[in-house]
Amino acid sequence: MKNRLIFIFSLCFLSLGFSQENQEVPKSFSLDEAIAFALENNRTAKNAVRNIEAAKKQKWETTATGLPQINGSVDYQNNIKQQVSLLPASAFDPYNQIRQLNDFYDLSSLPVIDNIPTAPAADDFIPVVFGTKQSVNANITLRQLIFDGSYLVGLQSAKVFLEISENAKEKTDLQIRKAVINAYGNVLLSEESVAILERNKVTLEKNLNETRKIYENGLTEEEDVEQLEITLSSIESNLRNVKRLRELSYKMLNITLGIDLNNETSLTDTLQALTLENIVPSILTVEEDVTSTVDYRIAANDTRSKELLLKLEKSKALPSLSGFVTAGYNGNGNSFDFFQKEQQWFGSAAFGVSLNIPIFSSLQRSASTQRAKINLDIAQDDLLETEQQLKLQVASAKSDYQLSIEEYETAKKNLRLSERIENKNQIKFFEGVASSFDLRQAQTQLYTAQQEYLQAMLDVVNKKAELETILNQTN
Repeated sequence: MKNRLIFIFSLCFLSLGFSQENQEVPKSFSLDEAIAFALENNRTAKNAVRNIEAAKKQKWETTATGLPQINGSVDYQNNIKQQVSLLPASAFDPYNQIRQLNDFYDLSSLPVIDNIPTAPAADDFIPVVFGTKQSVNANITLRQLIFDGSYLVGLQSAKVFLEISENAKEKTDLQIRKAVINAYGNVLLSEESVAILERNKVTLEKNLNETRKIYENGLTEEEDVEQLEITLSSIESNLRNVKRLRELSYKMLNITLGIDLNNETSLTDTLQALTLENIVPSILTVEEDVTSTVDYRIAANDTRSKELLLKLEKSKALPSLSGFVTAGYNGNGNSFDFFQKEQQWFGSAAFGVSLNIPIFSSLQRSASTQRAKINLDIAQDDLLETEQQLKLQVASAKSDYQLSIEEYETAKKNLRLSERIENKNQIKFFEGVASSFDLRQAQTQLYTAQQEYLQAMLDVVNKKAELETILNQTN
């Protein structure tokens, strides 16, 4: 019996261990931990890293085109039906030279040269097959680019493309950071909203129960009960909606973090603490040097790429020079005996250079160069426009952040006042001094002030994140 109990308990512990391994472990994050986790695991962030790696490979791909290129080839040919060539029959007439001599000298007296055959007709041909039935050719060729203007421009373009990919990664990280802050704040907002609405519901239920007892004793009107029922019904409806929104906000945060949509995630920071941490008036005095921002660098790299395209079009008018060295062996035979010792192989080798000189393109290169110059002018104007737009965005973001701090302070004061007003009206209502309409109005005002206070705290966090994103600040 004792051994059976030990065996059962062992099975229980093993099954518990397997169930914990199969379950996805819940993750708990502070805001900083959530940002760091998302920068490593967010799918967009991982793709941005892959794009940088692809840009590095493309840079080497471009570089390698100017380095030595070695290629080999092996060709085997089997002439199933060999080609036949026709040669004049006179070329094979052994008496042709004797006849030519006989035209100048009379050789008929010579006994040996008597009865010379008649020459073949002029249109007679003899079929001849040249070459062998099978052949194998093996060659290896070394090519080296000596000079090409487009290659030099390509090297510069590959470097700029890598910088563009790195800037895109930095931009992606900034956007992900802001998205995590927004998603994290929305979760905290929904949690705070649920907590406040649940407290309000408890208070309303208590008030409604007391009012019903007073009504049953004939000390108040039925309308007072109905007013509280309306308010409670509204609170319950809002509570159900906020709970649904809370579930969606957790899903949105999980997606932003790069984890499973339905993962159980918990947060360690509070909305109040984050708000106090993000009230940093000193950021409003930061010097507006937009040339160091990633958006400006992206626009500057676009201008640089247009300059390189112009150089590329101009380089197409320059000559290009390349050299090559090639060597190989050739074997022939009427049967496949190429791996036999008796097979003869004949070697060959050569080297040379190739010079390509553009002479006339019917003004095609000129048109391409002019088009590239126009695109460069457009990019330069876009860079100036980007600089002006960034300055405006920084000023606007600073203004929004300043406003969010001011509205937070205002909302905090209004919440205190609304709580005092609601408390006074509640006392007056149960003392019979205030009506149920006055109490409901005070309660509605309090609930509005509560939501405005929560939204004001969230705005402080989000507006600071927006300003930091534009200024490329992450601390």
